[in-house]
Amino acid sequence: MKAYIVKKYGKKEILHLADRAMPTIQENEVLVQIHSAGVNSLDALIRNGEFKLFLPYKPSFVNGHDMAGVVTQVGLKVSGFKPGDEVYARVPDHHIGSFAEYIAVKEKALAIKPTNISMEEAGSIPLVGLTSWQALVETGKVKMGQKVFIQAGSGGVGTFAIQLAKHLGAFVATTTSAKNIDLVKSLGADLVIDYQTQEFEEILKDYDLVLHSNKDKNVLTKSLRILKPGGQLISLTGPPTQEFATRMGLPGYLKFVTRLLSAGTKRKAKKLNVIFTFLFMRADGNQLGEITKLIEAGIIRPVIDKVFPFEQTNEALAYVEAGRARGKVVVKVKE
Repeated sequence: MKAYIVKKYGKKEILHLADRAMPTIQENEVLVQIHSAGVNSLDALIRNGEFKLFLPYKPSFVNGHDMAGVVTQVGLKVSGFKPGDEVYARVPDHHIGSFAEYIAVKEKALAIKPTNISMEEAGSIPLVGLTSWQALVETGKVKMGQKVFIQAGSGGVGTFAIQLAKHLGAFVATTTSAKNIDLVKSLGADLVIDYQTQEFEEILKDYDLVLHSNKDKNVLTKSLRILKPGGQLISLTGPPTQEFATRMGLPGYLKFVTRLLSAGTKRKAKKLNVIFTFLFMRADGNQLGEITKLIEAGIIRPVIDKVFPFEQTNEALAYVEAGRARGKVVVKVKE
């Protein structure tokens, strides 16, 4: 089969199209013919080597985390899927490889694809959908009437998280550029801040939750300050915490490192009487199944900027890295 592999780590490296052996499945896995693969910033960070301390993939390996496709084979202990099922998933860490024609996926990571969207739309959903769900539902426990600030509202996570937060009954504020104001309003944003001309910390006050996705440390500090006492900031960009290291099963020295990295931010949060949490989303087919229900009910719709052909996977990744995508970018693997 054809697949895009990381031959060696590096920011200037590209993915290489190569012939790889067909995956073999374990008894709890499903073989999927991939039709589409969502492209995420995480894919670039993995290629760059920025996560090799926590996720030590040994080159060469197939990159890619999101996919939608059709089941072609199931393992002996698989009970929830059969050949011919249309499925989608954010494949589990240590088992990535969706920039390929086929992939073996653990059953517990899979969900049936929503019936009312295309393969390309389905491939765009899993990582951003699960990130939003785990931030707003599982960790943040957002309730009716709460105030939620979602940064970068026109991005992949932002376009999904706005819709989910509105479904949960929250008042939603977000940041975007002037050209994307209409888009985020159409998704349900109540208050839109043009980050090019306005300072969010001068406008927002007493928020219950911030979904933080900016790498700027000053933005992190300002975001902590807009929370009300007892409020929570959930960061997708770090600093990583000792709790994250423990959940990932990392060795003791990395737990120590993450404790040091997050110590300053935690001190600031404690002084403000707010909570800081680092979220590194995980694959979860059951949660994806709940997301499927929301999509089929018309409560959440995918937002796609561009669909690239499989042979332009590197161009798709570069487009995502540029940071200007409105919604998601997808690679169409199977014509």
